[in-house]
Amino acid sequence: MSWIFVNIKWIMLVSGVLTCTMIFPLIAPHAALVATFGDDLPAHALTEIIVRNWGALITLVGGMLIYGAYRPMNRSFILAVAGISKLVFISLVVIFGSQYLGKAGIAIVFDAIVVVVFFVYLLGIRQK
Repeated sequence: MSWIFVNIKWIMLVSGVLTCTMIFPLIAPHAALVATFGDDLPAHALTEIIVRNWGALITLVGGMLIYGAYRPMNRSFILAVAGISKLVFISLVVIFGSQYLGKAGIAIVFDAIVVVVFFVYLLGIRQK
């Protein structure tokens, strides 16, 4: 557990950079859906808006993690927001999209590990 506190800056940087790779849906929404879930939505203006916005929001969370790596005063808030965001994604896929677990499994596992690490850090900070 102490390695998390010693390395939180690097944990946030790595998870932030990896999270920022989700800029892909902002640039190529249909290709990103296929890459992430192995499925696509019909070409429609609403699909373009929702998927591109999803990519932008995830990228912003990644950017916040990178920012928080260098701003200790903001870390707790940023880790809480990022952790909740990732937990919501995991929950939605497990509850509503179990057929996508095979393709989205890597993202689910990564996000689950990150959520646990963030949670451990936040619990440890509260105890100090």
